[in-house]
Amino acid sequence: MTVSFVCRTESVLPAEQLFDRARSIDAHVETMAASGERAVAGVTAGLIGAGEEVTWRARHFGVPLTMTSRVTRLDYPVSFVDEQVQGPFKAFRHVHEFEATDAGSVMTDKIEFTAPFGPVGWLVERVVLRRYLERLIAGRGAILATPCPGPGTGLHSRL
Repeated sequence: MTVSFVCRTESVLPAEQLFDRARSIDAHVETMAASGERAVAGVTAGLIGAGEEVTWRARHFGVPLTMTSRVTRLDYPVSFVDEQVQGPFKAFRHVHEFEATDAGSVMTDKIEFTAPFGPVGWLVERVVLRRYLERLIAGRGAILATPCPGPGTGLHSRL
């Protein structure tokens, strides 16, 4: 059974800039520093595009994980979709949508996933994974949506 949730992040940044931050491999690495996530194959730096793949290695819940995702749709600067092609989930799909607003933009992350392991996976999905992933996506969105504080300051110096 599939679990889904939506995270909306408001930003003063223009939709085009937020779009590029969301598909930046470098920004992803920086926003996921707590899990040691790094790109190890495919597109490993810069902006990922339609049809391209990236393989991530990370540690979540103390467990080393590897996941390969492919950008299956890209409509600049409105939306893009990445989907797991190999990894720990039975299925994982992430739709990123961007909308210009009077104050800047809104980024909407729509996540759908299915854990492996049948009934045990179903329980883990609902009890642990959903909340964990919601916090992870919301935290990443908040970092991406923050304007640059000044030159040479980590994530923002590259975007």
